[in-house]
Amino acid sequence: MSDNASSSFPAEVVDLPAAAPSALPSVGDQHASLFTIVTDALRRKILDGEYAQGDRLVEGRISEQLGVSRIPVREALRALASEGLVRIEPRRGATVASVSSQLAEDLVEVRATLESLNARLSAQRRDQAMVERLRGLLDAGRRAAAANDVDALVAANAQVHDLIAIGAGNEVLADMTRSLRDRTALLFAPINRGRAFDNWIDHSQILEALVAGDGELAALLAARHVHKAAAAYQANQARAGHKTGA
Repeated sequence: MSDNASSSFPAEVVDLPAAAPSALPSVGDQHASLFTIVTDALRRKILDGEYAQGDRLVEGRISEQLGVSRIPVREALRALASEGLVRIEPRRGATVASVSSQLAEDLVEVRATLESLNARLSAQRRDQAMVERLRGLLDAGRRAAAANDVDALVAANAQVHDLIAIGAGNEVLADMTRSLRDRTALLFAPINRGRAFDNWIDHSQILEALVAGDGELAALLAARHVHKAAAAYQANQARAGHKTGA
C-alpha cells in the first residue's frame, strides 16, 4: 500500500512505511526468517488484490520474483493454505482461494459478529490514552478525506481495525477476527480503494462511538459496516457479470 500521508498522519497514530528507496534488496538478502518474510509478502500481495481469486501461484516464478529458493515459497504457500487464503491441489499446484457465494455469506456473517464484539469491548475498556489515540486517528482520517488523499485514507481505514482490536484487549478474539478479516479481504480488496471514502464515513462513526464509550452503538455500527461492504461486493459482482454476459 503506497503512502502519501507523511504530512497528514501523526506518528503516534499511524505507522505507515516510508517511501521505498530506488533500489531495495531482494527478499533473499534480508536477515529475518525467510519463511516469515515470504509468507508475509505473499499474504500482502493476495490481500492487496495483486493476486486475484483463482490466480495460479507458481513456485518458480514467485521464487525468482522474491529472490529466494523454492523451499520457503513452498512452506509459505502451505501456511497460507492453512489460513484459507491459498488452495493447493494435486497436479494443479497452488492458487489463490476462490470464495463461493455461500462461503462469502458465511464469512461475512461471522465477521460481522466478531467485529461487533470487538467494538463493544473496545468502547467498554477504553482509557484516556486510548481515547487520545482514537481522536488522533479521527483527525488524521478527516484530513486525508479533506485532501482527497486516497492512499492515506486507505491506510487510515486499515488502522481503525487494528486500533479497535487493541482497545478490546482480547487476544483470542483478535486472532479470530484477523483470520476472518484476511479471508474476507479476498472479496473486498478489488473494491477497497473505490470505497475508501465510504469506508471512512463508517469508520469515523465507529471511532466517535468508541470515544463516547457507547458500546452498543459501536457494536451496531461495526456489524453494519461489514454488511455494507459485503453488499458493495455483491453489487460489484453483479455489474461484472452483466458486462461479461454471465
